Amino acid sequence: METQKVDLVIRAKRTVFPDGIRPCAVCVSDGVIDGIDEFDAPVNAVKEIIVPDDQVLMPGLVDSHVHINEPGRTEWEGYESATRAALAGGITTVLDMPLNSNPPTTTLENLNVKRVAAEGQLSVDVGFWGGAVPGNVPDLETLWEHGVYGFKCFTAHSGIDEYGYLTYEQIKETLEEIARLDAVLIVHAEDSEILAQAPQIGGQKYQDYLNSRPRSAENTAIHNLLELAKETGARVHILHLSSSEAIDDIKRAKAEGVRVTVETCPHYLTFASEEVPDGATQYKCAPPIREDENRKKLWQGLIDGTIDHIASDHSPCTADLKHLEIGDFAQAWGGVSSVQLGFSAIWTAGKQFDIELQDIARWFAANPARNFGIAHKGEIAVGNDADFAIIAPDETFTVKVAELEHKNKISPYDGREMRGVVKQTILRGNTELTRDSKVGTELFHA
Repeated sequence: METQKVDLVIRAKRTVFPDGIRPCAVCVSDGVIDGIDEFDAPVNAVKEIIVPDDQVLMPGLVDSHVHINEPGRTEWEGYESATRAALAGGITTVLDMPLNSNPPTTTLENLNVKRVAAEGQLSVDVGFWGGAVPGNVPDLETLWEHGVYGFKCFTAHSGIDEYGYLTYEQIKETLEEIARLDAVLIVHAEDSEILAQAPQIGGQKYQDYLNSRPRSAENTAIHNLLELAKETGARVHILHLSSSEAIDDIKRAKAEGVRVTVETCPHYLTFASEEVPDGATQYKCAPPIREDENRKKLWQGLIDGTIDHIASDHSPCTADLKHLEIGDFAQAWGGVSSVQLGFSAIWTAGKQFDIELQDIARWFAANPARNFGIAHKGEIAVGNDADFAIIAPDETFTVKVAELEHKNKISPYDGREMRGVVKQTILRGNTELTRDSKVGTELFHA
């Protein structure tokens, strides 16, 4: 009897799963993985791709923390440019933050504005976060019912006046609703009072900026959040962890059964404050890039599983807002543009710690997809979307920021040599994607 024909078979001697690497033939029909077989298994396929021996087949990466900024600040970044950059970086799924677009995604009406803005512009699949701001607890259930992946709040000023931060009492009220919905609150955790008391000198010295956002602000906010999560039973997720001092507190909370997950970012794992030149405001982000010893401890927390995810926190702006001509860290917008470079940055910095490709598949695909309910994403598995990145892990390149796909050509990675080149990205079985392809769709939480 004739074998049923599939649309596509991809054969790779090195296919990356969260638990290891092995040779496989991955079969795809109707944009979905419908079989995983031995590398040389006979397959009746319309199309066949054989991955070269010096390359690997990875799952499409999942970046759960991207600021796209459209509408309202589309000159900073928009759906067309941000998702094109993601595609170039092997990312097939992006979750869009509820700010710095305007209006922010804090009501159903505003969510619908975002959806309309995204139509016809997506190179990858995109889901939306909702926002938790003062006074919008009554809006959370409606947003959740309409597919947002959870809710983001700040414990200090967000940098955007229309997106207010929550006091700890307001966070408790929000978490009670989050627990009822079985949603998740994702938190930018820096204590507002500690930040207000820190020295605000400004100017070109990076150390002065670092002193203005001390790790005690991050540690305190995380501690208070964990206590509130324990009290309410709600799920919380700590965004962009930069202070390694908080790791022990997080370990304790996890051991006590607190429902907490944690992410860190490629720039915290790559850069160290000692190497940031004075006036180099392209490195400014909040929380800040800290010392090299801190960087190494973040890696340890990632490797031992205390930190669950990696996400880019791609937070771009126009060149003038970085004030590169004067290099004043107090005046410059805080955010690192890096969505296209996440894999290569992690793979390059992780060489020092002997990480494997399956580690990246777990941190940057499987874990965020599972923990945030991004259905059918994050892993090469039967029934999942046929999302892949074909990567040459040993090939090196020098970052040229002018050639990156994101809108404003500013990045601290400019001129840096990296390893790991994305050769091809496949989204839901589409193997002919170009920078102009717009086959991405909107995603809804499981």
